Amino acid sequence: MGRLFGTDGIRGRVNSHPMQPELALRLGLAAGQYFRDGSRRHRVVIGKDTRLSGYVFESALTSGFCAAGMDVFLVGPMPTPAISFLTRSMRADLGVVISASHNPYMDNGIKFFDKNGFKLADEVEDEIAAMVTDPGFAWDYPAYDQVGRARKIQDSPGRYIVELKHSFPAGMTLDGLTIVLDCAHGAAYRVAPLIFEELGAKVVTIGIEPDGLNINKGCGSLHPEGLAAKIREHRADIGLALDGDADRLIVVDERGTVLDGDQIMAVCADEMMSRGTLAGNTLVATVMSNMALELFMQERGGRLLRTRVGDRYVVEEMRKGGYLLGGEQSGHLVFMEHSTTGDGTLAALQLLRIMVARQRPISEIAGLLTPFPQKLVNVRVKRKVPFDDVPSIQEAVRHAEERLGRTGRVLLRYSGTESLARIMVEAQDGSMVEELCAELTQAVETGLA
Repeated sequence: MGRLFGTDGIRGRVNSHPMQPELALRLGLAAGQYFRDGSRRHRVVIGKDTRLSGYVFESALTSGFCAAGMDVFLVGPMPTPAISFLTRSMRADLGVVISASHNPYMDNGIKFFDKNGFKLADEVEDEIAAMVTDPGFAWDYPAYDQVGRARKIQDSPGRYIVELKHSFPAGMTLDGLTIVLDCAHGAAYRVAPLIFEELGAKVVTIGIEPDGLNINKGCGSLHPEGLAAKIREHRADIGLALDGDADRLIVVDERGTVLDGDQIMAVCADEMMSRGTLAGNTLVATVMSNMALELFMQERGGRLLRTRVGDRYVVEEMRKGGYLLGGEQSGHLVFMEHSTTGDGTLAALQLLRIMVARQRPISEIAGLLTPFPQKLVNVRVKRKVPFDDVPSIQEAVRHAEERLGRTGRVLLRYSGTESLARIMVEAQDGSMVEELCAELTQAVETGLA
């Protein structure tokens, strides 16, 4: 059996392993026991997105944590980065988010933040997972008068709104800007519109009517086409699309062109280098980021430092090197000066700050970076064996790399949360990208059948 935790916590189909209430209860017991040292009352903050199944896992986790002697603070539907912030602000020992991010409502997930608002290290997750999966594990239950209490925190949205507004320059407003905002019927449906409205923008909203079953359905960061139509309809200055737990951002400019995380990072890195505030002139991104971003940084005297896929690994590298800006092509953007994790709303505010300061449309600002043609294909697999162990896949990769030379690259990896093989081909020649991607897809489908 593989790791219980993937690249972004535990995730799966509701009422199927591992997303079952009995496992969630044991997870609460295990994490509660791991972080409890008996020196004082311990606290855990639990937030969720808007999925129907959130009630199931919220109750199960609460039972486990209380039984383990931890007091539980329930904040309801709130963005993932808000839970990171509230964990730090409330001096809690642990933060928990119940969400499957951009996945449909039938999936759910559980991820943790430590007391400093950072995602747990792999080794900590593995220790907790070992407790959860050991059927004979002996729980160290506290005395009957030391079990935890659970309470709801009513003012958490206001706390988070104030925190994000503090990241925007004092005296600067969004007056005169029209923003189309897509909240994906997810965790930011209440807080995100208020943040932009309170800063002076006219906000046209999409995806703010969650019913438990419509999260990410035809909207949000994976479906920016609706955003583009609204921008044209309202002659808006910019469109902002969040995902289900609001930790990622996709932008659509005033012409309806979609901008990904690489293009947003390029704008922000360039602006920070011009002010001398980009630590080490270094931008941290993953192996998925476009080659054009790497060249962009080199041409400006900076560098792109790559990590494995997952915003947690970006953050780990940022902490190690003291870097301030990092992210993923998918729209997870980390501004370490203001947050300890990816935050779509915060990223939007930083981009809007540059727009307002330069008094130029986003299409002009984002025109700094023209990504190389890139294609990503997902192939569903029954088994995850090392690609190097399959001769036919090895040969297909070697052939593709020979044809590309230094003008492109190939990347094969497995999803950390789903039974998928991800195939990425990137090159200056778009037709070659299509051709080689088709060949590699066939090799993977045949080799892993």
